[in-house]
Amino acid sequence: MVSISRLLCGVETPGDALRYGQRSLGLPPQYMHSTLDRKPVVVWNITRRCNLHCAQCYAEARDREFDGELTTDEGKKVLRDLSEFGVPFVVWSGGEPLTRPDIFDLAAYAKSLGLPSVLSTNGTLLTTDAARLLKDLDFQYVGVSIDGIGSVHDKNRGKRLAFSNALEGIRRLQEVSVRVGIHFTMHKLNMNELPAVFDLIEEEGIPRLCIYHLVPSGRGEKIQRLDLTSDETRTQLDYIFGRVEDFHRRGIYKDILTVDNAADAIYLYLRVLNKQPERAEEVRKLLAWNGGNQSGVGLACIDNTGGVHPDQFSWHYSFGNVRERLFSEIWRDPSDPVMRVLKNRRHFIKGRCGHCLHIDLCNGNLRARAEALTGDFLAPDPGCYLHDSEVLASAPAEEATTALERRLSA
Repeated sequence: MVSISRLLCGVETPGDALRYGQRSLGLPPQYMHSTLDRKPVVVWNITRRCNLHCAQCYAEARDREFDGELTTDEGKKVLRDLSEFGVPFVVWSGGEPLTRPDIFDLAAYAKSLGLPSVLSTNGTLLTTDAARLLKDLDFQYVGVSIDGIGSVHDKNRGKRLAFSNALEGIRRLQEVSVRVGIHFTMHKLNMNELPAVFDLIEEEGIPRLCIYHLVPSGRGEKIQRLDLTSDETRTQLDYIFGRVEDFHRRGIYKDILTVDNAADAIYLYLRVLNKQPERAEEVRKLLAWNGGNQSGVGLACIDNTGGVHPDQFSWHYSFGNVRERLFSEIWRDPSDPVMRVLKNRRHFIKGRCGHCLHIDLCNGNLRARAEALTGDFLAPDPGCYLHDSEVLASAPAEEATTALERRLSA
């Protein structure tokens, strides 16, 4: 995640301590590397069942039962381990997590352990009772997916009235003072909806907007042709920056973030360097401490059957299963070759990403996207929309041909 509000305007946001300011061992945050200091945020896909059929769903969720999902007792064992391991919080996701009958029992158990919870939902099942339960169970935040206004959202979600139902759910959360935000994924079918979504968060008093880049995973792979071009992405980011600056000028507090493309961090830094040079060093230090993409480092995923993955887009690769070993044991095991690369990837990534002047700000971006689009886990991420003149000192050196296994054994 790149906190546009924090970095562009210096506005303090609730996630700053996690992303930019944690302290450990008495060291200043800019000198601490997340591989040593942070425990991962864990996205737990507690079910693949969903009452909608979203075009970009990485889990390929459907409205049916899925075999082999973790039981309530197995879920409680996972939560105990995550709490003892010291993860910052659990993101309850799916599918649609509110379709799982025992979600509130599991969340109550997490609360009893002192383990903070965040919910990622399509919003359509946020009844008054559900909103009150989320409040009682101390959910720190609820992210509701919105792909556009009205029929645009409904079409992308595969169901009439999905937008109006989600908006009602957001209002119910606000009525009981649960912090809520909108999650918006950009692609060609809704790129013109972004202004209306910004208007919506202002009109409804919604404090947070997370803007996601499309990732070719699950059903997202099938609509990859609808991904934005580099020029379109830059135009969208320029618009986002402009709206954030406008909010700031008018004294309106909003927490605006972009997600799933760490090139945004570099693009923002270059904008600050050009327009606010006096703040450039501060912004670069914050971004360098954050460390860019955190898949397999500060971010983990547990799928509905217990598989442990670097992130929610990498279900094709598993580090192990919580039914066989504790998550904490799996995460600390250095023997897995992909885990080892992810925790020190700057020495392995090829091509433009490997030669980037700002690799400390993005950490080689999203490996799942690079692998999905090129077939090579270590290839440059095609999602990087930055120009060579912005990221390279000169033309990249000749590609290294050393095999991954040889590099790992060196």
